[in-house]
Amino acid sequence: MPSKIKEIEEEALRLPSHERAQLAEHLIHSLDEVEDPEAERLWIEEAERRYQEYKQGKVKAKPAGMVFKEARLKL
Repeated sequence: MPSKIKEIEEEALRLPSHERAQLAEHLIHSLDEVEDPEAERLWIEEAERRYQEYKQGKVKAKPAGMVFKEARLKL
């Protein structure tokens, strides 16, 4: 790891946890700044397809609380 990155990492690790979380969020967000119009279009199509399947009764929905509970049990 280049020394400058190591210095920044060491300094960042000295921050309180909520500030480290905020920094991590900003860094991750900065990686997503370049938008991909094709990916965006495909996600919109996928969301619309799933919504139509739900409206037509082809798929069943679960309450969010149940989904999160099941997910936590799998961790």
